[in-house]
Amino acid sequence: QVQLVESGGGSVQPGGSLTLSCAASGSFVAIHTMGWYRQPPGKGRELVAMTDSSGNKNYADSVKGRFTISRDNAKSAVFLEMNNLQPEDTAIYYCNANIRTTSFQNYWARGTQVTVSS
Repeated sequence: QVQLVESGGGSVQPGGSLTLSCAASGSFVAIHTMGWYRQPPGKGRELVAMTDSSGNKNYADSVKGRFTISRDNAKSAVFLEMNNLQPEDTAIYYCNANIRTTSFQNYWARGTQVTVSS
């Protein structure tokens, strides 16, 4: 059974930094995309950043220049370095991955809370 396990959420002041980590475990053949979504309070889930197996990266306009996504294929892990965090970044952050077992399927982690406030 494939699982995604996150770590690294927490509370910071505006201008602070956090790094989120997510690793896939279980039996699988390959991982295509890995990335992060977030759901702010009272709003829908939105893409933050995504990277594919070729190293291509895609960011939401709101985080460009502040967040960096990286991936460790050997560890089946993805990371999100978040700098200059602002109150509007407050959300539950979800790791997402497109993973092949018998076919490619989308998997979600449970989510980790990031709170930015003074």
